[in-house]
Amino acid sequence: MSDTGLEGGFTNAATESAAIFRATLNAMARPGVIETVVGAGSGILPPKPLSAAAGAVLLTLADHETPLHLAGAHDCAAVRQWLAFHTGARFVGRDQAVFAVGRWDDLIPLADYRIGSAEFPDLSVTLIAECDALSTHGVVMRGPGIEHVAELNLPDPGFLDFNEARYPLGIDMILTAGSALAAVPRSTRRADQEG
Repeated sequence: MSDTGLEGGFTNAATESAAIFRATLNAMARPGVIETVVGAGSGILPPKPLSAAAGAVLLTLADHETPLHLAGAHDCAAVRQWLAFHTGARFVGRDQAVFAVGRWDDLIPLADYRIGSAEFPDLSVTLIAECDALSTHGVVMRGPGIEHVAELNLPDPGFLDFNEARYPLGIDMILTAGSALAAVPRSTRRADQEG
């Protein structure tokens, strides 16, 4: 195999993408649950700084019709070439993105992204926020998919406030670290707030 920098995609696209899709849906349906999406034997190895989990999610959910925004250090030639080769996604500014990936400090401010409309609340961005680690200790959350409360080390609890002020419009977020991911849909709230 040649070292073109474009290796590291799916080795078995049908099986791997189905497993990653299920794990991502499960994380969205159960905020605060941490899923491992890239296991031993997987060929998914994106260029740095893209984590294996973020790369796997984008390989699964993005295609040539997907407007994708790369923020901060993630907007580099290696990541652009890898994603273009494996997904065909087109790169856009944050105001047009369906997915935006990067570190939290590079993804904000949230007001720059699409949050949907009254007619089409689903026409909004999903942030893929890269983290150093994921933990079930942190911000206490409640909402659909959470039996009582759940905790997750969100990069900024203000994300929940942003969505609460705009619901049913808003932004969904997938947190990634290494081979793991968790999700916080727009319907998730802080447990210490009424509503």
